[in-house]
Amino acid sequence: MINRKHKLSVKRQAALLGISRGSVYYLPREVPETDLALMLRIDQLHLDYPFAGSRMLRDLLAGEGMHVGRLHVSTLMKRMGIEALYRKPNTSKPEPGHKIYPYLLRKLAVTRPNQVWAIDITYVPMARGFVYLVAVVDWFSRRVLAWRLSITMDVGFCIEAVEEAVARYGCPEIFNSDQGSQFTSIAFTKVLKDHGIEISMDGRGAWKDNVFVERLWRSIKYEEIYLRAYASVPDARAGIGRYLSFYNAKRPHSSLDRQTPDQAYFNALQRNRPVSPPLRACP
Repeated sequence: MINRKHKLSVKRQAALLGISRGSVYYLPREVPETDLALMLRIDQLHLDYPFAGSRMLRDLLAGEGMHVGRLHVSTLMKRMGIEALYRKPNTSKPEPGHKIYPYLLRKLAVTRPNQVWAIDITYVPMARGFVYLVAVVDWFSRRVLAWRLSITMDVGFCIEAVEEAVARYGCPEIFNSDQGSQFTSIAFTKVLKDHGIEISMDGRGAWKDNVFVERLWRSIKYEEIYLRAYASVPDARAGIGRYLSFYNAKRPHSSLDRQTPDQAYFNALQRNRPVSPPLRACP
């Protein structure tokens, strides 16, 4: 997709394709068809049984006639960026120079748009290969404010999504994420600090802390991604873009009293306008 001899700069080509500039230098090795099939099924099982670790997934796969060792399942899970999700002691150490921030949402009443935003990354299977999807979601309305695809787990595409959301909607009061290395990185947290946004991070493995984003992944995978076999990254980007437009504007949510995320977000901003400005000005 990137033509290094084109008159457009590599940076501009990456921007037009919607990919991270840092990922341009990455030359992916082709993944065997057998591994791609295993990764797709592991992803499906992970959505249905988020508490399942590599041993349980190995046994579930064996029950379906897919015999594979636990260590290989563990390797594929790491490549996909998933782990068993359950409450456990926070005994892991952050990467050098990475700070873990406290969870700020416990017992917090989220009552308006732009009060709390959340971010997460998920694995997206294609016909041949895979990409990663990151989304910034407004906690109150479940509205997807910005998203990006990348062929690597590089922090760059996460920063791009946050910067787009801030440019379009202003700054939230609190920004919540898990403890993934992308979100604890100095480059990522600096963006939030520069905008005066409070940083909140889930307890390790505590999937319920970011449950709204987990529900988004379940919806988009069962209603879009698993129904397609994207032939390329542009195909994946187009399909996911169409679905997220539908998700925001037309898909009603029972938790929103059958409103769409767009209705919940913009109607609440309109109601709050006489009391306070809808967007918090960024420093």
